[in-house]
Amino acid sequence: MKKLIYLIGIVFTFSACEDSFLDTAPDDALSPSTFWKSKQDLDLALTGIYNEFQSGSSIMYRDAGSDNAYNNFPWEGWNKIGNGKNSPADPGASYYNFTTINRCNEFLANADNATEVSEEVRDIYKAQARFIRAYKYYVLTTNYGDVPLITQNFASPEEAKVPRNPQADIREFIEDELNSVIDVLPESYSEAEFGKATKGAAQALLMRYYLYFKDYEKALATANSIGGYSLHPSFTGLFDPSNEKNNEVILSVQHTPNTYSINFTPFLPNGIGGWSSVVPTQSLVDAFEMADGKTIEEAQSAGEYDPTNPYKNRDPRLRASIVYPGQVFAGKVYRSIEENDADYYNTADNASKTGYNFKKYTSFMDSDPGSPYWNMGNDIYIFRYAEVLLTIAEAKVELGQIDNELYEALDAVRLRAGMPAVDRDKYADQESLRKLVRNERRVEFAMEGLRRDDIIRWNIASDVLNGELKGVERGEVLETTLPNGDYNVSLSLPENLIESRQFEAPKNNLLPIPQNAIDKNPNLTPNNPGY
Repeated sequence: MKKLIYLIGIVFTFSACEDSFLDTAPDDALSPSTFWKSKQDLDLALTGIYNEFQSGSSIMYRDAGSDNAYNNFPWEGWNKIGNGKNSPADPGASYYNFTTINRCNEFLANADNATEVSEEVRDIYKAQARFIRAYKYYVLTTNYGDVPLITQNFASPEEAKVPRNPQADIREFIEDELNSVIDVLPESYSEAEFGKATKGAAQALLMRYYLYFKDYEKALATANSIGGYSLHPSFTGLFDPSNEKNNEVILSVQHTPNTYSINFTPFLPNGIGGWSSVVPTQSLVDAFEMADGKTIEEAQSAGEYDPTNPYKNRDPRLRASIVYPGQVFAGKVYRSIEENDADYYNTADNASKTGYNFKKYTSFMDSDPGSPYWNMGNDIYIFRYAEVLLTIAEAKVELGQIDNELYEALDAVRLRAGMPAVDRDKYADQESLRKLVRNERRVEFAMEGLRRDDIIRWNIASDVLNGELKGVERGEVLETTLPNGDYNVSLSLPENLIESRQFEAPKNNLLPIPQNAIDKNPNLTPNNPGY
């Protein structure tokens, strides 16, 4: 797949005008008379589809639209979504984009012209395009509700001025498409084609779809149908670029240095040259349990948690996911709580305003602080097997099926992380298990783009996205160290106020259709309620 990404950059490009993503009419169609003949033509066209269908950095930015993260720079698009101040004229980050759908439609309309390629191979190619188109429609409808359902490209921009289809139509389309391609897509490809959509990827998207729309019976059945994957032995090692093809990965965004690289500058601390564009919240940090499975509140009641030195004896996923004060990261002690340090919140525009930075995917900086973090080849996960297990657990909780399968799914994820198995006496009823499963999803998938959808589908976004967003309490890094080599801290000074957030349900459950899209196609009105 990475070879194909290279080819697409060198040999073939789709020339689209700067604002074409707002249109539903393509302007990058390929001539059937000169293209669509050989396997190479299909490879290049399909790679053009993969090249646009999902951005790795976009996945990581999405947490800034939830209580997991804060986006420091308004022009990057997630600040106003996080604080609820987006509007049609200023929508922030936008998913209202039909470029990839247009490419899929063109591919599906022309692939069978490549008669040099066997029908069986063409069917697999078309199934990949259908999967990606269904994926894009899933993103569109979960973010915008009603959207135009376009399965054939239009001949002109005028013809493309179509109204929005009801979400029910979009949902039926997604479900039908995925069910149709699951048995066509192969279970795996050669190593050279790693990253293409498989049967497991289609099953995982269908599973996520059912969970989002609260069809728990089908979510459970689909999750249980996914086979051939297993948890990687180490949570920390899972995000090491040397392990990016491990058996937990169901589908990932492919990157390779120089040709299709990912730039980690937005996620790294100011003190090592990063921008701190997307940074963890204190709320996320507090969601990680103590190492023995107690919540912070429970440990504090038992006298086992020191709020002035809060990073001691915590869930190992905290250190693997977040750079916190006193941690040794990239060969330096992170001192964001100390005034005048390069990472202190008001020292520089690029200093984290919360006093934390994300670490997931950037642990390579620990082994090689000189890594070219602006030009990396790390793959970013879209679906991984831990999501299958936690879907099984959540679906069974919501169905009231409190049994061994539920506990074993949770235990597998927790034990892999170095956490104790679930206390079955403590978590024995639906309400306590619901709270546990939701928190497991939060800490397991931090910075993986799932949290915003979770808090919206659980109807808790108004509870967790309203009020003052504050950073870490300030203080000093002490000279004494913890067993893991990090330094103790003393948090004794007030935290800084970052912003006031608001989430108005049901308005903010959906994003607004951008005004410039409506200007081009007035039939998109009315906008979503409240905008």
